Amino acid sequence: MKQMQDGQDIRKIAIIGSSGGNLYAQGGNNPAALLKEIFVQADSAGMEIAFVEFIGASASMDNIFPDAKARLYTLGGGGIESGPEAALKEINEQAKALDETLAKKIKNGEIDGVVMMSCDPGNINSASVKAMAEQKIPAVGTGGASMANSQKMGVKVISASGTTGTTNRTRAVAFISALAGEWKLKYMPVIGSSAAAGGEAVSGSIWKRVNFRGIMMAALPGFIAMALALALSKIPGLEILGDVFNALVGALPVIIAAIAAKQVSGLDEVGIVAGLAAGILSKDGGIIGGLIAGILAGVFAYYIITFCFKHRVPGTTANIAAGGLGGLIAGLIGMFLIAPLALIAGDGIKSLIEAALNVSPLLAGAIAGLLIWPAIIGGVYHAAILPIVLLEMEATGFSFLGAIDMCGLVMVSAGITLANIIFPKDKGDRQDVTINKAAL
Repeated sequence: MKQMQDGQDIRKIAIIGSSGGNLYAQGGNNPAALLKEIFVQADSAGMEIAFVEFIGASASMDNIFPDAKARLYTLGGGGIESGPEAALKEINEQAKALDETLAKKIKNGEIDGVVMMSCDPGNINSASVKAMAEQKIPAVGTGGASMANSQKMGVKVISASGTTGTTNRTRAVAFISALAGEWKLKYMPVIGSSAAAGGEAVSGSIWKRVNFRGIMMAALPGFIAMALALALSKIPGLEILGDVFNALVGALPVIIAAIAAKQVSGLDEVGIVAGLAAGILSKDGGIIGGLIAGILAGVFAYYIITFCFKHRVPGTTANIAAGGLGGLIAGLIGMFLIAPLALIAGDGIKSLIEAALNVSPLLAGAIAGLLIWPAIIGGVYHAAILPIVLLEMEATGFSFLGAIDMCGLVMVSAGITLANIIFPKDKGDRQDVTINKAAL
């Protein structure tokens, strides 16, 4: 029976299938994460997952033996539950019995739609597939052979795709987009790194997802690697690391572009690919060019994949279009439009800092301090200062603002730590410090 919420029916869907062959290498080897993505997207559309029958094997189904280990994932009171591990042939029998239960639910009108992933319509899932065909309920899914066989048996397949090039998230979005379109339900995809843990649906403009602070903080390890390479290259005998530093300087725009595209698009691997393509093409624009191109790549990737899903384009094609085409468009814009302007802007900032130093180093330091202080208070220090530090280091390998950062933050922190070690408040504090040093 359908329940009522805010005057509208809640559509109930079932998930059936297995970790599959090709699917195993693209998310099927982690059934819990794969299923959670579908739960999150379904909840965003106001749908309810009412039944789960999913076989998670220990290897790809393409080359697997009946005695291979597997588990049966079902729906329990607390969400997804995994049964005890057993031989695949035993799990198959358990799933076949459970499939009979699903068939009855479908015939009784308790299930409105089905998500099928690498299922077995000729054997394990035959009962539910026959019931779907009889009741003419919509089905979506992946797995070329299984979906084709389901269609031959009369199932109303409204969206079918292979698994190549897809991810857990893009598959889940494709499934729910198709079902929401079939039932005329309002649906906003849930994207972002926390989607599987219950992220937030995208509302309003995608530009609201642009977070300069988040992007620059995520890129910080790349900056640290560059700084370490520079420092080590000054040690006699390690001069060859100067080439490593130069390579990292050239790679930083690509790193930032990939991070920006991933965060803005919320499409994980697809967003990363789009960002890499955009960053490589626009790296001549430096940090600013890579940042802008990466943001554009994320925006293009999101809108392209959303357009594809709304028009029921197969998942593999949608992923390729979003990652490849989105990254290419953003990269070309970055290469021919953004990079020249970003290079001019970057040179302008470096020239301004150099001019201030030439007039009065003390005055330049005072101005820098006045600018850095509110950035620290506002929590945007790294997002505001780090790009400028990188711009300076791109040209000379040294940074005036980087030196201020060292003196104002790192050296002060080191001094406070040293003071606590040398002059502890009491002997107990000294003992704690000694223990901590030993642990390190």
